[in-house]
Amino acid sequence: MATAAGAGQEKQLAPTLLSFFIYNPKLGPKEGEEEKKILFYHPNEVEKNEKIRNVGLCEAIVQFTRTFSPTKPAKSLHTQKNRQFFHEPEENFWMVMVVRNPIIEKHKDGKPVYEYQEEELLDKVYSSVLQQCYSMYKLFNGTFLKAMEDGGVKVLKERLEKFFHRYLQTLHLQSCDLLDVFCGISFFPLDKMTYLKIQSFINRMEESLNIVKYTAFLYNDQLIWSGLEQDDMRILYKYLTTSLFPRHMEPELAGRDSPIRAEMPGNLQHYGRFLTGPLNLNDPEAKCRFPKIFVNTDDTYEELHLIVYKAMSAAVCFMIDASIPPTLEFCRKLDSIVGPQLTVLASDICEQYNINKRISGAEKEPQFKFIYFNHMNLAEKSTIHMRKTPSVSLASVHPDLMKILGDINSDFSRIDEDEEIIVKAMTDYWVVGKKSDQRELYVILNQKNANLIEVNEEVKKLCATQFNNIFFLD
Repeated sequence: MATAAGAGQEKQLAPTLLSFFIYNPKLGPKEGEEEKKILFYHPNEVEKNEKIRNVGLCEAIVQFTRTFSPTKPAKSLHTQKNRQFFHEPEENFWMVMVVRNPIIEKHKDGKPVYEYQEEELLDKVYSSVLQQCYSMYKLFNGTFLKAMEDGGVKVLKERLEKFFHRYLQTLHLQSCDLLDVFCGISFFPLDKMTYLKIQSFINRMEESLNIVKYTAFLYNDQLIWSGLEQDDMRILYKYLTTSLFPRHMEPELAGRDSPIRAEMPGNLQHYGRFLTGPLNLNDPEAKCRFPKIFVNTDDTYEELHLIVYKAMSAAVCFMIDASIPPTLEFCRKLDSIVGPQLTVLASDICEQYNINKRISGAEKEPQFKFIYFNHMNLAEKSTIHMRKTPSVSLASVHPDLMKILGDINSDFSRIDEDEEIIVKAMTDYWVVGKKSDQRELYVILNQKNANLIEVNEEVKKLCATQFNNIFFLD
């Protein structure tokens, strides 16, 4: 009995962010000037000498590993208690993230004993999280170099402080998994007719609002159309779906936020509203401030205002040149043109989607769950994850299974050929990974007495029903 009680006292502590800093070794080359290298350091209350020591240690590790592989610097360092991840997004600018390993807390003779789980964290997952920290900063601020050109180290430090102070609070390291590696885009399935309607809607809008440079169209948090480059869209998509949309979900669900404007000509009610920009168009003092984003930073470097406008489940992003400040008059014009048409379009899509769903038949709870990713168009599909909330992406399978998926993915990234890996996990689960051309499919099956041949047949069936237009080599 005592042992059962003792076992019940085991506590699992999730991985947490210990520190996050950005430095440039060229900024404080002389002894005594080490502090000048540090551009941002979290947590800020750490003692100055400790910051300098930690940055110096990272510099040393990077230099030391360079002697073994000059072209590929260190990506991560494993220690008993934590893991450090290094990323050099721009020349001489280093970002470092230190994550504490998960801990199992046991009680021995009434005292807590900590066991660090050294092998639990997947390098590829957390390296991807670190790279996304940079991509997200760059989306809203442009490159580090641009800040240096705009006003030297002082401006760069201010921008880093302002951005990361908020952004680091949104990193939920305990729920990071394979989807963070892909950072993919979920596309909304549509029939040709509805797609053409959306296409013509976008063309009409770009014509009547002639200052619009790019447009993106989403429905139910899934992408339908985008005029942006893929890499820019992927990070904008992440911002919209994990940050902007969820923030506006709560008031919407409470029903406080659906203005029906009966006074419109022809009595066409519309549900359009700005998610970024003015809250109330009838207020003459309304502020027309929109977030700025930076795209195509590799070559042309465009600075844009991001206007996000939503009606029911459809959201449209208009991006306009940042040198043209949008006026209240422009916002009213946009509202009066886009609102009614987007409302009609949103109900069309909804109707069409429901018809298609009925035709395809009610989905039975299948025997398997899967994640699919296509490297060419960044399309991602997961039946493992329930709805993403701003705080957490909830996987509906055991963390050990998610870790196996991550391990298979790491194996895939080491080879160029097509490959299939089948794993029998504990607790009667089978995990299958398939890599074909630029596509990856991961399937988790829960079949107690299945053998390899049966598992293979099940996966073939899944490919035939879910991915019938995708050619997987057998």
